[in-house]
Amino acid sequence: MNGSSHAKDEPLAPDEVDAAFLKLVDSRHLLLAVSGGPDSLALLITIAGWLDRAGRKPRVSVATVDHGLRAESAAEAEAVARISAGFGLAHATLRWHGEKPAHGIQEAARAARYRLLADHAAAIGADCIATAHHGDDQAETVLMRLAAGSGIAGLAAMRPRVAVAPSLCLARPFIAIPKARLAATVTAAGLVPTDDPSNRDPTYARARLRGSAARAAAATLGLTRERLVRLAARAARADEALASVAQAEAARLIHPFAEGNGGVEILAEIFRLPEELMLRVLERAIAEAAGGATSPTVPLRLERLEALASSLRRAQAAGGTMRATLAGMLVALDAGGRVRITPEPPRRRGRRAPEKPPTSG
Repeated sequence: MNGSSHAKDEPLAPDEVDAAFLKLVDSRHLLLAVSGGPDSLALLITIAGWLDRAGRKPRVSVATVDHGLRAESAAEAEAVARISAGFGLAHATLRWHGEKPAHGIQEAARAARYRLLADHAAAIGADCIATAHHGDDQAETVLMRLAAGSGIAGLAAMRPRVAVAPSLCLARPFIAIPKARLAATVTAAGLVPTDDPSNRDPTYARARLRGSAARAAAATLGLTRERLVRLAARAARADEALASVAQAEAARLIHPFAEGNGGVEILAEIFRLPEELMLRVLERAIAEAAGGATSPTVPLRLERLEALASSLRRAQAAGGTMRATLAGMLVALDAGGRVRITPEPPRRRGRRAPEKPPTSG
């Protein structure tokens, strides 16, 4: 939508809304995550207008997560409930109970928010959660991933739609739309959004990126919101293509390994793959050996996966063998070039050995 003829501070037009929500039409029951800020209020307003227009639409419910971190949060949730009722939409306030961590509060709050939303979606039979993440959020995420040296999957940043459970998806219909357009939509509707001061707290990296100095510095390097959003879309496109090829290669090369504690075996042909595909097949094999989960019990860091793949390649090229551990898995290369991945055996005292860097031998 960055290429549209609409002014950057103009409310969203009905045709833009219809285009943004096109992929939500097939949802059975949509749960909107609405905090009361300008972004999520724009989501609520535009969804209500979308429902009024002709065409098959899903059932829609609204939820506000009250983290209990600010004195105003309860009143803000009540305000969202009133606005939702005015649109004829059911609303629920989801409260984060229990002690809050002294450190990493934003990460903990984010995890709690998605957990509460997913639990509520399951309770009411919703099959999709919609959030109001927008183009400015996406640009900030790409910058943070660039600073962290992320790979292609990381640079793809937030996806417009992703499965978070077998029967639940997370949708971000505004992911390419500037924040200013959402704020203008709320103003045009005559609503006053809530203000969370933590969004401007320089303690947090994302808030620092929102500062005028940081935005100006990024712009001088050509790192505009539009270009960063475009980069994320292109990285996502490449990542999806690579994932499709990696899935086919994994199906061909990974087989169950029944001996000992179970696990999987990767055929020696993995070493003929380009490095990026080898990394992805290796990651899938580790996940399968861990029990068929979508990811290992211990999250894999790209740097450690790259180090493991590099060690395997060197050992295989020399005709040697090696053993290494990663994410609770024992990875063993035999003289024939086959890679076997099994759960790492516990120490005699019942504790798992600490993870160590790959070593050939």
